[in-house]
Amino acid sequence: MSRAVKRHRDSALAIIRRALDRGQAVEIDGLGVFRATRAGYELLPYTHPQVFVAYAAEDLAQARRLCGALAKTGCAPWLDKDKLLPGQDWPRAIRRAVQVSDAFVACFSRRSISKRGQFQNELRWALECARLRPLDGTFLIPVRLESCEVPRGIAERLQYVDLFPDWDAGVKKLARAIRRAARTEGRPQPRLISSGSGSAECCYSHRSSPGMLRRR
Repeated sequence: MSRAVKRHRDSALAIIRRALDRGQAVEIDGLGVFRATRAGYELLPYTHPQVFVAYAAEDLAQARRLCGALAKTGCAPWLDKDKLLPGQDWPRAIRRAVQVSDAFVACFSRRSISKRGQFQNELRWALECARLRPLDGTFLIPVRLESCEVPRGIAERLQYVDLFPDWDAGVKKLARAIRRAARTEGRPQPRLISSGSGSAECCYSHRSSPGMLRRR
């Protein structure tokens, strides 16, 4: 670990500790909520499947509609327009959001497949993240917003979902795929602990096991 990364980590942990010591709960996007307890600090991991929704800017309205529909099925969608904060390092935040998600939903349309830009960048990163996951698992889920050609490299390997002409049927099928991805992935969750020297470190625990940050 480089010194710069270590400084960044220690600074983030210090901010979390100060907030917890004031009795505040700290939400870590995509992971869960830290809260103070008598024994220390507890991480309550999210139980809803975390879903990153990628789209072209011209399809924002449909992407927002999709996020609303997925939320009603019990999923927790991540949309950059709604999640990114002013002044936030957005490229890093997006890469991290993709990395910790249970599923990556790529919204294809005639606009997104022909346009250069952030959608293509997010799609490439999702393909890279998928390489690190179990071969029989589900992560990248292509969705067609309208009649269009899904890129050959994806269509030849992955089944896509159509949200037309029956939007509701498509959303139900997509939600089933997302829940399957969440079950098969069983991704680990970061937890904070304190070392014997009193400094905090970050490690991983399974979603079902809350992490603890011990009080000094």
